[in-house]
Amino acid sequence: MTSATMTVPRERDHPSSAGAATPAPPGFRRDIQGLRAVAVVLVLLYHAGVPGLPGGYVGVDVFFVISGFLITGLIVREIERSGRLSLTRFYARRARRLLPATALVFVAVAAVTVAVLPVSQWRAVAGDMVASALYVVNWRFAELSVDYLAADTASSPLQHFWSLAVEEQFYVVWPLLIVALLWWSRRRSGVLSRGRLALGLLVIALPSLAWSVHLTGADPGRAYFVTTTRLWELTVGALLAVGLTRVGRLPLVVRVALGWVGIAAIAAAAVLFDVRTPFPGIAALVPVLGAAAVIAAGTGDGRGRLAPLELAPMQDVGALSYSLYLWHWPVLIGAQAFWGTPGEPLRVPTALLAIGFSVVPAWLAYRVVEQPFHTSSLLATPRRGLVAGVVCILVGLLAAGALTFIADRRLAAEQEQASASERTHPGARLLGLDVPPDGWHPDDRSPTGFVPTPSTIGDDLASLDGTKCINEPRAEDAVVCRYGPATGPTIAVVGDSKMHQWLDALERIADRRGWHLVTMLQSACPIARATVQDGQDVPNDACRRSNDKRLAAVVADDTIDHVLVSQRSVAACVTDDDCSARSAEVMLAGIDEVLAELKEAGRQPVVVADNRQPTSDMITCVAKHADDVSACEWSVEEAEPAPLLVAAGRTGTPVADVQPWITPGGKGWPVIGGVTVYRQGSHLTATYAKSLADVLEQELVAAGLP
Repeated sequence: MTSATMTVPRERDHPSSAGAATPAPPGFRRDIQGLRAVAVVLVLLYHAGVPGLPGGYVGVDVFFVISGFLITGLIVREIERSGRLSLTRFYARRARRLLPATALVFVAVAAVTVAVLPVSQWRAVAGDMVASALYVVNWRFAELSVDYLAADTASSPLQHFWSLAVEEQFYVVWPLLIVALLWWSRRRSGVLSRGRLALGLLVIALPSLAWSVHLTGADPGRAYFVTTTRLWELTVGALLAVGLTRVGRLPLVVRVALGWVGIAAIAAAAVLFDVRTPFPGIAALVPVLGAAAVIAAGTGDGRGRLAPLELAPMQDVGALSYSLYLWHWPVLIGAQAFWGTPGEPLRVPTALLAIGFSVVPAWLAYRVVEQPFHTSSLLATPRRGLVAGVVCILVGLLAAGALTFIADRRLAAEQEQASASERTHPGARLLGLDVPPDGWHPDDRSPTGFVPTPSTIGDDLASLDGTKCINEPRAEDAVVCRYGPATGPTIAVVGDSKMHQWLDALERIADRRGWHLVTMLQSACPIARATVQDGQDVPNDACRRSNDKRLAAVVADDTIDHVLVSQRSVAACVTDDDCSARSAEVMLAGIDEVLAELKEAGRQPVVVADNRQPTSDMITCVAKHADDVSACEWSVEEAEPAPLLVAAGRTGTPVADVQPWITPGGKGWPVIGGVTVYRQGSHLTATYAKSLADVLEQELVAAGLP
């Protein structure tokens, strides 16, 4: 708590939802309620894939500004009114307002997960639920965003909780910061000054904005989710709340102009931004300042408020905005699982139908849970409000625990049905060492059941002697691992995740042939004298520097006899500082240069041909059709040779190609010899790659390896 002795004109901004059915309290900002409606509609239409709104995700940024404005206003006014701030009362109000509704969503998501989502997702959803219940899930998603080997997995039904986590962290920390800033202000001048408070807020906002700009360029996946890159957006709203009276003195014409310019800025961001826009970074200033301008327009006498925002439909949608945000995404994910095609977005009409249906649980949750808990006299005391909040968090944790328990039971049943024995599940060994004939089809020799099971496909990741041995795309250095006797022939294993997938097979071959393996692997970083994309048309400068180090290390190591190279990337940036244009020819030239360097240094390169990309998300398909995986079969179409193979051909570099044993008979099979073939995108499961060891060894020896 703190004491304060300021007398400042007050303007009330009610932070809770209020619709047509609930009379608005005196001073309630109907324009802010309408701005909530704008924000949530943008998010809903963006998630539905509606054409023309590729930047609809900026609705979240509008919510951040609103939250910063309303919460800071509440805190400052309470201190001005009473000379103190009750932290327990503040936290209890937030708990009553927000947590009961989320607890209900957790229970519903757990039920929907078991009912319609593939079992391969259950444990991941349970982990997301724990992090969501504790409001740290944005940091979890930030970590997953940089884990390239976890990419291409299905979206979580709790993905949207990242923004709620940011806001909850703000609610926890912000009152303490405001109290500290006001205490500092009083110590400096003897009185509590809004001017000094604004200065303190700027000290928070400016470094956060600078960090957001930096991290958006350096690590866009992480930058999107972490709190530190978003704090400045909430602080913009806070600054507006602190300077409210000054803004309210602006001429009416200026305030009206601010409002319409603000709406135009939000609309422009929603229409002109897309997934390629570096975000948040500097681009987030457009919707953030736009939202601040709309709020500023309505200050003072209120005559600058935008009339369309105060229309009854906008008020109704604004009242439901929190509940709509909570429910729309799980409903969309359920619809995707029920009607969608794995790996492809829902058709827009179907997505809009799902969004429309989400209004039903949202309205019911608002009327039966959200509003009753928020206004309950029984929970009016801070202690009871906090207890209710703790109970709601426990409900989420218990739902996650129940989902984990069910997933574990399912996993145990799968493992009992399908033993991991190589004898009963031979995988590619079923095919033998000769190229499978045209028209090959699994027959009665294929065992029943398959491994890895649907629950464990995503975790069946390659390793060398139990170590992952690969770095992330934006790392400055590749991970170096060594395996096998130092006295044996030294084989360098260089490339990206498509070279990494062969580690288990290479370990087995090394054991048989006495090789000494040296791995230098980095996800999404092909070994080429070229620049590759790092998402959103951003050049991956770290990969380029890492390649310089990898090639220098290989060339300098006289013990290396051969270099195994493989990669997924087929195009490189036309220029080193801009990846908006990419070319296969640039990638081809970059690979040519690398192969020439290796040969000139006496390090004989051998290309391991990449395998084909399935036409759909195989991990989801196999989990969904575990009883009949034939539903996941796909036809292999002829394709242009990848630049790596073209470069090998024109430089005379030997190639090891085991594609015929991955798509035998010219068709893509989800399961071969009782082993699941794919784990993520075109990446093979470690179990299937290991079963290819015999044929890979045959190909490598034919390519000249000892």
